[in-house]
Amino acid sequence: MRALLIVVGLALLAGGIWAIFGHGSYQDTDTLVQIGSAKVTATHDKAIPQWMGIAGIVVGAVLTLGGFLKKG
Repeated sequence: MRALLIVVGLALLAGGIWAIFGHGSYQDTDTLVQIGSAKVTATHDKAIPQWMGIAGIVVGAVLTLGGFLKKG
């Protein structure tokens, strides 16, 4: 259990840092026009919001410290 907390915490910490420095993004697809079965779509790259990176860093740090400080 202790090792799992540490591993998950470090993964969240690394993901949060990665998102903060602007490397995190995802694709969003919008339907522009749809006529019958034919449709025109557009795909946009969007950055992961900075607050999600900060939340990942905070939660990852708490989980990692909890794993290191847990007895047993």
